[in-house]
Amino acid sequence: MSFSSLGLSAELLHAVADQGYTEPTPVQSRAIPVVLAGRDLQAAAQTGTGKTAGFTLPLLQHLQKNPLEPGRRKPVRALVLTPTRELAAQVAESVQTYGKYLKFNTAVIFGGVNINPQIDKLRRGVDIVVATPGRLLDHVQQKTLDLSRIEILVLDEADRMLDMGFIRDIRKILALLPQRRQNLLFSATFSEDIRKLAAGLLKNPETIDVAPRNSTVELISQRVFQVDKGHKRELLAHLIGSGNWRQVLVFTRTKHGANRLSEQLQQDGIQSTAIHGNKTQGARTRALADFKNNRVRVLVATDIAARGLDIDQLPHVVNYELPNVPEDYVHRIGRTGRAGSTGEAVSLVCGEERGLLRDIERLLRMEIPRAAADGFKPNPNAHLKHDNKPARGDRPTRHTHSHAHKPGSGWHGRPGSGSRGPRIAAGRSSSR
Repeated sequence: MSFSSLGLSAELLHAVADQGYTEPTPVQSRAIPVVLAGRDLQAAAQTGTGKTAGFTLPLLQHLQKNPLEPGRRKPVRALVLTPTRELAAQVAESVQTYGKYLKFNTAVIFGGVNINPQIDKLRRGVDIVVATPGRLLDHVQQKTLDLSRIEILVLDEADRMLDMGFIRDIRKILALLPQRRQNLLFSATFSEDIRKLAAGLLKNPETIDVAPRNSTVELISQRVFQVDKGHKRELLAHLIGSGNWRQVLVFTRTKHGANRLSEQLQQDGIQSTAIHGNKTQGARTRALADFKNNRVRVLVATDIAARGLDIDQLPHVVNYELPNVPEDYVHRIGRTGRAGSTGEAVSLVCGEERGLLRDIERLLRMEIPRAAADGFKPNPNAHLKHDNKPARGDRPTRHTHSHAHKPGSGWHGRPGSGSRGPRIAAGRSSSR
């Protein structure tokens, strides 16, 4: 299938060709015809699947095919809500990229920056608004934005918006929109809360699922290095140096931890910077730009700050600390292996994180291959105090798929074995 077979206009096809794309991704080939037909859409699609173009292209075509009468002040006709500033900026960039041969104005609206330039742009008239919920409501309260003429609403990464506590803001925004409109909801997963939101928002929607729930991208190679907690930073520096990794996204659990690790890597001679919610928007933008342009090798991030980061051909993601929620592991490693590129996800796991690792492996229905690095073998007696109580997630699990691997119950080796399992030398990728 080609983009030209989807019914897109010549201007949009020209813009797509300028980006070097010839064939749509699965989410694009399924979503674009549905949106062009005017139907509501509920789509399960993770980041890296091309979902942004999947709603941006038909949204632009709708506006192109349904022009307003000339002479009137143009109302805002399309609204895209995103959970983070970074994602809002990237969606707006996508709208401008694909709409380069069309005469539509786009405003990107989020907090953490001066509101006055946003007000000036809105007063000049815009067709499309891409926004985070909080700042959008600020504009509504200041009467600098009217949502009564919205024709298309997009909720992007709706699951993360609910996780971040935006449900009340979303309900306030929905109450300001006209009853007659087209609604598009994109989410990496369809939790019970998402289904409830969709039921109250969408009318007779088409449902598409381009990736099984919480599945990981097939092109991502995953490895676990078992290491004492106090040696994680040394191991990370060793892996970066010995593997000559030039671009690495590293996840920590806390903002303070992100700052501390970034400073320590700098002391090790590895250019790094941190990105998290306490940074100003200007600092976050600069950090991301430095990382994308290879001015720094390592970007240390918390989960919320990294949500929606779109970095082409990112080769390495490191879980310096495992997330408390297993699904967040899938979101983290999904930063790599995007758009057909291969990628590697490495997790540095200490003894006290064993329960978190088991939960992740149960979610994935596979055991993540273990790896070893010379000089970083964990002390088997370091965490004996944790072995007298069940780790988080230690509960029997029944797998219904015959091909699924049961995660190992021991710190070393295969399921049920008391011995050390096969090791993978440091620096080698292990395929799933």
